[in-house]
Formats: sequence, structure tokens, C-alpha cells
Amino acid sequence: MTPLRRRMTVMMISVFILLGLLVGFNTLKTALITYFISSMGLPPATVSTMVAEEDEWQPTLSSVGNIRAFRGVDLSAETGGAVLNVFVKSGMDVKKGDLLIQLNDAADIAQLNSFKAMADLAKVINERDKQQLAIQAISKNVFDTSAADAKSKAAQVEQQAALVAKKSMHAPFSGRVGIIAINPGQYVNAGDKMLTLQTLDPIFVDFTLPQSTAGMIQVGQEIEMKTDAFKDAGFKGKITAVSPKVELNTRNMQIEAMVSNPDKKVLPGMFANVTINLGDRVKYLTLPQTAITYNPYGSTVFIARKTDRMDKQGKPLIEAEQVFVTTGLTRGDQVAIVKGLEPGVMVVTSGQLKLKNGTPLIINNKVQPGFNPNPKPQEQ
Repeated sequence: MTPLRRRMTVMMISVFILLGLLVGFNTLKTALITYFISSMGLPPATVSTMVAEEDEWQPTLSSVGNIRAFRGVDLSAETGGAVLNVFVKSGMDVKKGDLLIQLNDAADIAQLNSFKAMADLAKVINERDKQQLAIQAISKNVFDTSAADAKSKAAQVEQQAALVAKKSMHAPFSGRVGIIAINPGQYVNAGDKMLTLQTLDPIFVDFTLPQSTAGMIQVGQEIEMKTDAFKDAGFKGKITAVSPKVELNTRNMQIEAMVSNPDKKVLPGMFANVTINLGDRVKYLTLPQTAITYNPYGSTVFIARKTDRMDKQGKPLIEAEQVFVTTGLTRGDQVAIVKGLEPGVMVVTSGQLKLKNGTPLIINNKVQPGFNPNPKPQEQ
């Protein structure tokens, strides 16, 4: 072998040895990295937890309704005329039959007195004709004519008296008068709105419920009503009527309830939140809604389970375990768990989106999610 070929052979062998060492080093490095990662396990996650406990629930139905006066009407003038007197003030409470507004009826009263005089004369003539008919001094036809004339004159008196009565506007029922915009001396036409009158105690609230609740609703059932105007006040009432038909467009039932309003604070036209209590209280295992993860294949929660292994401080290692649950009713921030959990289990309430089965947990309960059955918006 020539010296050149010998050098080439040594060089080729050296190259192959170097490549082998590089491949072996990379393989060993990958194996060591995989080993260390697998030995480290999943990184711990910080979560908040709570112990699942049973709570009493009052089954309810809720809806939004409109408040309507027990009796309400916009009073209008039945006949035209000048306003003579206004006997009420804006916002005044009146009784049934109280005189509210008086139109000028002087001419009508004068006409009424004229008709009364004519009616009295016709009555006298008819009485005289009756006596003369008894002795056959006049014919029956003359008597019938005077009798008809007496009745006609009496009818004219009644008609004019009704016209005079229209010039006096009386309260058709007890209630509260609205804003008065009519002044003495003002001329009003027939049909012009004069004032509004509303009975505020009691009041009605109209609301709707889905047709699926038809079997739960009945007349006489108690309700509680709240309004945004008086957030801390609850008004009790009872259902007075249920519509005999279901609306075709919405498939909802119209329901009417009567509510006591002794202070007359709630006004017609307001909207209200209506709650209907259904049956006796029941107990449900209750969790915050943030603890539930909703998936197409079912609802799940993570529970914090103690293991037999110890951490660096010598405390039992806590791991996450995912379980399927069946949810029920909701109220505010709370949801009822019908199936899947037992009381006393520690449930993860926040931070569960980054969890897997077996993830080590670091529990920090300094901040807890909302768990209020009747949450209220926070005011700035």
C-alpha cells in the first residue's frame, strides 16, 4: 500500500469514528433529557378550593312583568265648554264621587229650568184633560195628545239634566290624580283629556311564563315582586288570573297578580322582577358556577385528592382528579349538583382550565369566586 492510500484510509476511518461519536452523543443527550423530564412529572398549579356542602333551596320561577294600576283611566270632557273651577291639585288623593272639574253650565241650567216649566205646564194640561175626559167633555184623542206632550216635555228635562251633569266631572273611583294641566277659563272640546286617575293600592303586575310551567301555576299562589326603584323592598301578592290561552308566537302564558302597595310607592308603568315560590324547601349539593366545566360530552369538575406521596415539606401531595357531574337548577352564582359528588369532597373552584388528571395542586384560598344566591351588580 502506498503512503498516499494509507493516509486516505486513516482519514476515512477517523471520519467514521467522529460521526459515530456525534450520533452517540446526541442519542445519549436525548435519552437523558427524556428521562429527566419524565422523572419531574407535571408542574404544580395554583387553584382555589372549597368543601362541597348541601344547602337549602327554595324552588322558584322568575319572570319580568309590567305594573298596572288596579283601576286607571284618563278622564276626558264629554261635552265642550269653559272651565269654571278646578277642585283638585296634581298628585292629590280623591274619593269616589268627589267633584274634580266644573265647566260653565249657566246656560245649560237656564235651559233646564225652561224645560222644567214647560214640563210642569204640560203635566197640568194633561191632568185637566184627564178630568174632562172623565165627564166626556173632550175626545180621547185630545187627552192622548196632551199625555204624549207631557211625557215629551219630561224627557226633555231629563236630557237637559244629563247635559248639565256632564259639565261636572266626578271621580268614578277612589285614586290619585295625575298632573293637572287644566286652568279656570280654559275652553275644552268634547274628548279632550282633562286628567288621569289611578288607584295605587292594590296594584296589578302582569308577567309571562313558558307553557311548560302550566302545571305549576294556579290562582291564589303567592308571589314576591321587586323593582329597581326600591331594590331593598319586597312586595307580596297573589296570582289572581291565568290567561286561558297560550300566545302562539312566544308559547308563553299571560299571568296577572295583585300586589299590596300600602305606601303607594310603586307606580303603574314600572317593570318588576317577579318570583313565585314552588313547594317546600329542598336540599342540594351546591357549588359555584365557576367550578363547572361544560363540555359537549358532559359537565365536569376537578376535585383535590390527597395522595400517599409526600412533598418536600413532608405534607401529603394533593393532585387533581376530574369527575363527571350532573347539574340541576341554578340561582345567582350557585349551581345544584344532582349526581356525581358527595358532601365533604374538596372541589376546585377556580384555575381548573390548566388542570389534567394527576396535576399537583397548590391551594390558595385568599380569593374565592362568587357564591351568592342573589348577587347584585357592583356600583362604581
